[in-house]
Amino acid sequence: MAEDFETMLSGGHSNSLGRTVEVVDLVLADRSRMADLYQCYFSEDEVVRLRVSSAMKRLTIAHPDWTMDFMDGLLSEIAAIDQASTQWTLAILFDETRHLLSAAQHDRALEIIKHNLEHHDDWIVLNTSLKVLFEWAADDDDLLAWLKPQMQRLSKDKRKSVSGRASKLLAELDG
Repeated sequence: MAEDFETMLSGGHSNSLGRTVEVVDLVLADRSRMADLYQCYFSEDEVVRLRVSSAMKRLTIAHPDWTMDFMDGLLSEIAAIDQASTQWTLAILFDETRHLLSAAQHDRALEIIKHNLEHHDDWIVLNTSLKVLFEWAADDDDLLAWLKPQMQRLSKDKRKSVSGRASKLLAELDG
């Protein structure tokens, strides 16, 4: 019997990928196993959830359409997971599937990313949210009007990566 994904994604150092790439390869070989991977988001183990996010990101980049089978859950139950790796990965997943989202899904994705930009303190969540929102604002004047004060606020952040990203994006607007 095949080893289950939660077991494969657990253990080891929390900053390592562990067996994430192996799991991705198994899903790429059998798309039906993506449902098993998605279920690992509900693991009690934070490391498993981190690695699920990494795997979902890789799979979504390769096959954005596969992720659409799980989009409603990503927009609801997964968005409710209070873990930085989940939140910054969601911004990437939403961006990679942007052209496939329904209007309602797009609006909900935008709401989630904006909320994270306003309320999260993790530097990766902030940087990723800034990047995605800036790209989406290219054809959304209302979003750009909302985003500009957020970029100004974050350009004063004590973390260089956050303030640098916000300042760079503000400079692009003015340039």
